[in-house]
Amino acid sequence: QVQLVESGGGSVQAGGSLRLSCAASGRTGSRYAMGWFRQAPGKEREFVAAISRSGRSTSYADSVKGRSTISRDNAKMTAYLQMNSLKPEDTAVYYCAATETTLIGTTSREYNYWGQGTQVTVSS
Repeated sequence: QVQLVESGGGSVQAGGSLRLSCAASGRTGSRYAMGWFRQAPGKEREFVAAISRSGRSTSYADSVKGRSTISRDNAKMTAYLQMNSLKPEDTAVYYCAATETTLIGTTSREYNYWGQGTQVTVSS
């Protein structure tokens, strides 16, 4: 089993930045594509960003494109999500996910492993 643990969440004012981390442990490695999703209260989980197993391909939701950067360090078995120019609508629990695929997954059903989430709160 692969375990994913998110960190780096917190409370910031609009316009601020956060860097989320997703540390993997257990049976893992570069075979996994990684993704970030978020879920606000009363709303469905939505795609944020994803990165291929090699790190050479990335995908972003329109809502965060231009403000966020997903990256990974396979040696450290860690994925990152740098979020800048944060807005109140970015407030949500952010989840890290991993999947054994050569394609970038942009939907929840494509991912096999999930972290428990980290809270991001952006105030006006």
